[in-house]
Amino acid sequence: MSFAHEYLQAVTRRHFLRQCHVGLGGIVLASLLGDPASARRSVNRDTALASRPPSFPAKAKHVIFLHMAGGPSQLELFEYKPELAKRNGQNCPQEFLQGQRFAFIKGQAKLLGTMYSFAQHGQSGAWFSSLLPHLASCADDLTMVRSLTTEQFNHAPAQLLMHTGSQLLGHASLGSWATYGLGTLNSDLPGFVVLCSGGHSPDAGKSVWGSGYLPGVYQGMQCRSAGDPILFVDNPPGINRSARRRSLDALANLNRYHAEAFGSPETVARIEQYELAFRMQVSVPEVMDISRETPQVLASYGATPGQASFANNCLLARRLVEQGVRFVQLYDWGWDGHGTGVKDDLVHQLPKKCKEVDRPVAALIRDLKIRGLLDETLVIWGGEFGRTSMMEARHGSTFLGRDHHPRAFTMLFAGGGMKPGLTYGETDEFGYFVTENEMTVRDLQATILYLLGLDAHKLIYPYMGLDHRLIGPEGRGRVHHEIVS
Repeated sequence: MSFAHEYLQAVTRRHFLRQCHVGLGGIVLASLLGDPASARRSVNRDTALASRPPSFPAKAKHVIFLHMAGGPSQLELFEYKPELAKRNGQNCPQEFLQGQRFAFIKGQAKLLGTMYSFAQHGQSGAWFSSLLPHLASCADDLTMVRSLTTEQFNHAPAQLLMHTGSQLLGHASLGSWATYGLGTLNSDLPGFVVLCSGGHSPDAGKSVWGSGYLPGVYQGMQCRSAGDPILFVDNPPGINRSARRRSLDALANLNRYHAEAFGSPETVARIEQYELAFRMQVSVPEVMDISRETPQVLASYGATPGQASFANNCLLARRLVEQGVRFVQLYDWGWDGHGTGVKDDLVHQLPKKCKEVDRPVAALIRDLKIRGLLDETLVIWGGEFGRTSMMEARHGSTFLGRDHHPRAFTMLFAGGGMKPGLTYGETDEFGYFVTENEMTVRDLQATILYLLGLDAHKLIYPYMGLDHRLIGPEGRGRVHHEIVS
């Protein structure tokens, strides 16, 4: 019996369907999964993270997204509402309660005015409370949007919606879409880096920086500001760099054979991830070493080399974009001000969190501006939703706190093509409903991509029969050109 005859006898139906690119199996799979050939074309081993031109002239090259996990209270920080303060302790109007869903408020809630003083700052006259004096000094460099709304009122779904465009797991994050569309500007560093502080990860977990259905090479790379920047990147004992290079070459050959046999974009992405990890053994320790900064810079941020802190992460964000990282995501946990005790109230916890972030964020904006990077770097500050105009008083608690509020919240922006010194959007006299220039989460996402030179309606990835977009397959979301310079 010839070898060819033996081979044909060994071919199973699974082999046949796998190898028959134009047969029934290929047709069925194409109809279910979209266009796999298109997916493969988008992830070439040599170009997956290569810098690509934007679809149209971009206003920003980089993004630093500072997410305050838990939802900071806009009514204690940015929304000056004297009528709310005047009616502190009175019953909440019924129109704010009827037909509305809350995470924890039950029955007749009481209005809660803020205890903190407000003042206007800069030539723009933007309102800031006394809790953020350093950020207030940057008022003329900031764009304040007070009319954000979201569809979700619990943390994990709201964080997923904010960062992946869907409240469900399995979708690609904003940073992944940015690197998928534009690549990175430094092949020795990840295109998308994540830094966490506050002692906890976001409620939605690592999915908020995952690549979802996009190839894995586009997912966020979590780094640390204390200890080894990235775990398990160093060579194990007994393996030097040349030995690691030989093992990677052998592994790449095996993965390449697998990719050619199965047409798997994930296998191609895996090759690139191994190669990137090899290059990062040299590049990452240098860029993550903030002890190289001058004492004056460290003091301006309140950063201390070797410690894990939000201040260190802000300084690292500047160093990363300076070295060509496309998207840097910071998550700071601890902003969920329910008022069940001193660890989550507006009297003790909120001032503590504001003190931790106020100086570093202001220093980041000034530092980028001094170095000529602010014009090309979009800085974003905000949470997944806001807080209610009423006191939560869960189980009769007398600690001051507010429930989750998806109907109106505030976010700050600086640089990257935003109009500086602008306050955009308005809410009613209690800060409960948006009354002017509503911006949905999908609008926000479309605007961020627009500033990067990407069309949110045209940036798609075919998967499971749908053309997926960050703003959803339906293509909802508009660019708010009113806030773009």
